[in-house]
Amino acid sequence: MTKLSPPGIKHLIAVGSGKGGVGKTTSAVHLALAFQARGLKVGLFDADIYGPNVPLLLGIRQKREKSQVYAPILRTGSPKAYIKPLTRFGLKIMSIGLLVGENQSINPITDAVGQLVLQTIHDVLWGDLDVLLIDLPPSAGEPQNSLLKRLRFDGIIIVTTPQDMSLLDAGRSLRFFQEGGAPVLGVIENMSYFVCPSCAEKHEVFPRSKRYQNELLNQVNILGQIPLNPAAAQKITKHHPLVKRNAADSYAAEYLAIADRVYSAVKS
Repeated sequence: MTKLSPPGIKHLIAVGSGKGGVGKTTSAVHLALAFQARGLKVGLFDADIYGPNVPLLLGIRQKREKSQVYAPILRTGSPKAYIKPLTRFGLKIMSIGLLVGENQSINPITDAVGQLVLQTIHDVLWGDLDVLLIDLPPSAGEPQNSLLKRLRFDGIIIVTTPQDMSLLDAGRSLRFFQEGGAPVLGVIENMSYFVCPSCAEKHEVFPRSKRYQNELLNQVNILGQIPLNPAAAQKITKHHPLVKRNAADSYAAEYLAIADRVYSAVKS
């Protein structure tokens, strides 16, 4: 089966994780903003059909009645895109969460999940973009499997935290993407440490797994280690990501450095 890229997209990159709660979507949002801060044209697609949180993090709300719920139509030939993405902080944004009501659930049959996400990606009027980031659901399965079969990815980024369970599941995701033929660019270690505001000392809040840390990270690059940062959490709560509000902050600077490493890798 021939793998394709959406028209006008130079580089297609996915952000995934082995489990939920590791800050994958937060990382995807900040990475997208870091690319945009470097002068790139960037889109962000939220592919988490069951828990789409990109709109929440960016302060985007869209109410829809049941009669307005989007349903992708399987169209033959080469159908034209028709959905206009929203723009926030200079990013082109689309999410399943924008196509249904906030309080509505989506419960498609398993085989239809991949097709729903694929069709939506192709139905969006992205225009010309340097990077389209896809924020995947946690773990493996659908829609990841369908996306790997049908789309040509320039790279996959895996987000994890330092603990045993997170690293173990991140390793499983790593193997899943490798077996699917997608290039894994590396790992973002989120909540890696905490810098005390009083003494400026670095503290590792979570117990660091030596076994799974070595097993996973010996295979791939560490793209960056993101600290626990109360200011970042407060800005996200207020829908003003720190990368956009204060690029000089060390938290924002780390994502800018990651963006540089990632873009250098996909261009080479």
